[in-house]
Amino acid sequence: MADRIAPELADRIVAEAMTWLKTPYHHMGDVKGVGVDCAMILLRVYQIAAGVAIGVDPRPYPEQWFLHREEARYLGWVLQYAERVEEGHRGDVAMYNFGRHAAHGAIIVDETYMIHSYRPVGMVELVERRSLEHRLDSYWRLKP
Repeated sequence: MADRIAPELADRIVAEAMTWLKTPYHHMGDVKGVGVDCAMILLRVYQIAAGVAIGVDPRPYPEQWFLHREEARYLGWVLQYAERVEEGHRGDVAMYNFGRHAAHGAIIVDETYMIHSYRPVGMVELVERRSLEHRLDSYWRLKP
């Protein structure tokens, strides 16, 4: 496994994620500018920027699964396309604990910022990584 994603690929991932900024939060949505949630933005960004063939559409999924079930459903999707790494870098995914397990993902922009679709603010935002630092579970890198 490489220490980092190739710089050109990381740039494409972040550039695509930036085009989703201010897209309203919408559970199970996946349309740029219309609505997207934290799971579907990862799938669409990596599909477009990295050419990852997403063979399965995880929808439908309950909006608050992470509060009521032990199964780490979201992390299960991430495992199909990424591998866990010790440190997250540009273009990687940061997974955060909400409820009972890692149930929220964000795309790392750089050492300071990340992009995620966040229900409490109602849209895709560029935010400081430290804002969710207390919930950090793990980092994931796209499989080659």
